[in-house]
Amino acid sequence: MDDPYDPYIMNNANSPGLILVSKPLTLENWNSWKRAMLMALGRRNKLEFVDGTIPPPDPKDPLHHAWLRNNNIVASWLMNSISKEVVVSVTYSSNAAAIWKDLEDRFQQNNGPRILQLKRDLSNCLQGSRSVLQYYTKMKSI
Repeated sequence: MDDPYDPYIMNNANSPGLILVSKPLTLENWNSWKRAMLMALGRRNKLEFVDGTIPPPDPKDPLHHAWLRNNNIVASWLMNSISKEVVVSVTYSSNAAAIWKDLEDRFQQNNGPRILQLKRDLSNCLQGSRSVLQYYTKMKSI
């Protein structure tokens, strides 16, 4: 029986055309996209391919082909889940971990102007004619 925790295990549901998250990564939604993507990759036992825990084996290693296959699938999932304006910058990355690192380096930085905008949006958020639930949801999304 196959080990369900083996990150090299592939099944028919692991199509390269799969889109793992409902909203693609844009210039403004890194934190929510990252969380959704990490949950989706974790569910498929493929986190090790983006966090670099499983580096590329030597080409003579028997696992090399399996690693390439898995890496290509994970890289496809990442690129399918990134907006067109962002994906062009990672298309030629060497592997899934390199794509992930590039995105983290770019989007994880503290963004002073964005924080200021969010604080302004929060201070301008009024309940008005919204129900308490709608108002709370709006505040929580900000």
